[in-house]
Amino acid sequence: MDTLKVRDARDVEEVVRAAIAGEQPLEIIGHGSKRLIGRPMATNAVLDVSALNAVTAYEPNELIITVQAGAPLADVQSLIDSKNQQFAFEPIDTSALLGVSGNGTIGGMIGAGLAGPRRIKAGGARDHLLGAHAVSGFGDSFRTGGRVVKNVTGYDLCKLLTGSWGTLAVMTEVTLKVMPKPESERTLMLAGLDDATANRAMTSALGSPYDVSGAAHLPNSAFRPATGALAGLGAQGRAVTLLRLEGIAASVADRANSLGKALTPFGSVETLEDAASATVWSAIRDVEPFAAGGALGAWPVWRIVCPPASGGALGQALARDTGGDVVYDWGGGLIWAALPPKPDAQAILVRQRVEAAGGHASLIRASEHVRQNVDVFHPQPAGIAALSQRVRNSFDPKMILNRGRMLLMSAT
Repeated sequence: MDTLKVRDARDVEEVVRAAIAGEQPLEIIGHGSKRLIGRPMATNAVLDVSALNAVTAYEPNELIITVQAGAPLADVQSLIDSKNQQFAFEPIDTSALLGVSGNGTIGGMIGAGLAGPRRIKAGGARDHLLGAHAVSGFGDSFRTGGRVVKNVTGYDLCKLLTGSWGTLAVMTEVTLKVMPKPESERTLMLAGLDDATANRAMTSALGSPYDVSGAAHLPNSAFRPATGALAGLGAQGRAVTLLRLEGIAASVADRANSLGKALTPFGSVETLEDAASATVWSAIRDVEPFAAGGALGAWPVWRIVCPPASGGALGQALARDTGGDVVYDWGGGLIWAALPPKPDAQAILVRQRVEAAGGHASLIRASEHVRQNVDVFHPQPAGIAALSQRVRNSFDPKMILNRGRMLLMSAT
């Protein structure tokens, strides 16, 4: 397979137009850290945008950064961290989960659209993307959005590009909001709750006036020996419920005290502060319990989004009926499920349960053979699927870009 390295947006246009003329589909990559997510692609060449790696503008006082799509995410995060700023939606580093090196690029971050624990407060990647330059499947460059929220008029194509997994256009440059890092953070920890009780505790905390920015639950699990950042949370196999508060130090201390009292009916509360708290939430963000190098590294992993109030019951039922393991984030609204290997990764059972709960499920980690024969992304109802196809046709009618990544080819 040929690898075509580009130097600028004009090169991208030329490569895409040549691919159209030859009817040769392209796989779009930056660092390739997320190539194992989605269906194996029906492509003949790789379009490598990693050389588009410059930060073209950064205005810390305006909380805006413009960066080329191939820029390493770690480098950009290091830059904004030097100004005590961050991407508030906590982009996930999938490298440990997938067992690959590196944490990808800015373009991959937007294309995947995966947000971490602060999603419940700050929104997702799509809410922080102000503007983008991209090349469509027609080989034409286009610009959407701008450098401030007020510039987003007409069709907000940024929302379409986020989470499109490179199937609509090749992004060459993006403008993102950044936010100040909190002065302090503190995590309240409850021990020994079952999934349903933990779900109620998280829902109660999120519905309180104490501005909770993270709510996660790690159930008691025979599969998950405590390792890494999560090893210090208590006795082996103990279920732990975590609630994060962030902000000015005095405010965090006061809110933590009040929330601790409100959580008294759920048990005694322990506290993690600042660096210890941040380390734990990074591990939750990156789904460290299901890392490819861990005890469940050979198991398929599902990412399930559902109404938070339904999360505890749904996750508990999935773990019980499949013999698998689950981790909860977003107050129960996000479930990561590692299930024992089966030829279809137990897709039928998972999707039946998830749809009954009003959610959707994506298969984030599985073998190539499984991903080739299973809908990796949740199947859409007929009406929405038809609309999605019209959107794809308006950007890439010949399916030149990442062909087949999101859909079984028989469904296109």
